Amino acid sequence: MTGAWLVCPVTARWPPARPGTMHTLVFLSTRQVLQCQPAACRALPLLPRELFPLLFKVAFMDKKTVVLRELVHTWPFPLLSFQQLLQECAHCSRALLQERPSTESMQAVILGLTARLHTPETEAGTQPLCRKHALRVLDMTGLLDDGVEQDPGTMSMWDCTAAVARTCIAQQQGRTAEPGLAPVPVEVRVDLRVNRASYAFLREALRSSAGSPLRLCCRDLRAEDLPMRNTVALLQLLDAGCLRRVDLRFNNLGLRGLSVIIPHVARFQHLASLRLHYVHGDSRQPSVDGEDNFRYFLAQMGRFTCLRELSMGSSLLSGRLDQLLGTLQSPLESLELAFCALLPEDLRFLARSPHAVHLKKLDLSGNDLSGSQLEPFQGLLQAAAATLLHLELTECQLADTQLLASLPVLTRCASLRYLGLYGNPLSMAGLKELLRDSVAQAELRTVVHPFPVDCYEGLPWPPPASVLLEASINEEKFARVEAELHQLLLASGRAHVLWTTDIYGRLAADYFSL
Repeated sequence: MTGAWLVCPVTARWPPARPGTMHTLVFLSTRQVLQCQPAACRALPLLPRELFPLLFKVAFMDKKTVVLRELVHTWPFPLLSFQQLLQECAHCSRALLQERPSTESMQAVILGLTARLHTPETEAGTQPLCRKHALRVLDMTGLLDDGVEQDPGTMSMWDCTAAVARTCIAQQQGRTAEPGLAPVPVEVRVDLRVNRASYAFLREALRSSAGSPLRLCCRDLRAEDLPMRNTVALLQLLDAGCLRRVDLRFNNLGLRGLSVIIPHVARFQHLASLRLHYVHGDSRQPSVDGEDNFRYFLAQMGRFTCLRELSMGSSLLSGRLDQLLGTLQSPLESLELAFCALLPEDLRFLARSPHAVHLKKLDLSGNDLSGSQLEPFQGLLQAAAATLLHLELTECQLADTQLLASLPVLTRCASLRYLGLYGNPLSMAGLKELLRDSVAQAELRTVVHPFPVDCYEGLPWPPPASVLLEASINEEKFARVEAELHQLLLASGRAHVLWTTDIYGRLAADYFSL
């Protein structure tokens, strides 16, 4: 083994380490080996299997595509999981899953998989592969979703979906019927993103994978602006045992459309997360058909046994939250009700329901909490205080008076890690009071706060959320605010807590990462 580590000379400079990244000598030695890719590929059969996980991370990080392809081609374990291999590890503190993946590295993994499928089991790589050790599952889930910044050298989730789909189609079209040379089937687990433009392509890939050695298995599905008929057709092609999340966005379904789709979603008995964004409810114009559709929707919601997250953003649920949540079989841990026009009785019901004491994530953005909703909101916080980790209150019309009145119960949320207050008419004095009182919340790591009303010129009162979001601020005043908040954090020993106005910084945690 020692000789294998010394065969390749240094022919290129190492990529610079990121600030704060820690590497062990084992990591640096592995990086040294991979500088000469042809020699590294020849050495793979001589290296112990235990080194393959670190070799994969280094090759993926440094875009050693030749080695990466060969690693996948000769992978000696039943599972190759991005979530396990690309996280922070004992040899490297860099977590690649928190970055958009390199296009070159992703393509190398897919080429390695294709090469493996086209190679008979007894001829894969440079040594025979025992069937019990053959790669059976390639888990590519957990990659960073699309952010605001676009890097042409990285892959978005849309790109990843297209690349995997192309591989499925090509594999099926290129299959041969040579006897005795059948490849070992590989299940590829992915998070899929689909819209009108990519629907037909992805549908063909799912159909192709059904009878192919490369079986496509979707963990999380996000469908955007997809007609009802296409959504149903796609759901019918997915593996019922694999799907964890269904996320339907901008689909303009209405209760009628939702009543058509929901039974196809309810067949996924292991579904843990259901996100129905911008569902246009029909309850502003009650009708017999509308009520029938709503009751049918509720009945189907009662079929879920594993649901832990529900998002109904921008759905009109005024006075109907008890009907919606009362049908669920198990308590929710994440509930997003942004812009749902909630009434005081909705908040009171939620506070008394079994869901409140299990909530880890709660999003009430866009609901007015400044008037008669304030007291039931405080009761809800009190009920959820022991478990709440993530609280989003963007554009809730909370001014200093309402915030200060809520601080005693808010600070009882001792495990809170994230607090979102953007778009609320808070002053610098209110923010300072919040900062001082939150010293008791030892787990708090991120506060997304609004630009203080002190930093605007000629602001109407009370200011509409649209004005707070669109009006210009006095940059000099805000610079002084930031400096003062920073000094207060330093003085209280909390320099690690991020106070920011950046609502696009991917700071909000996904439920499954809590």
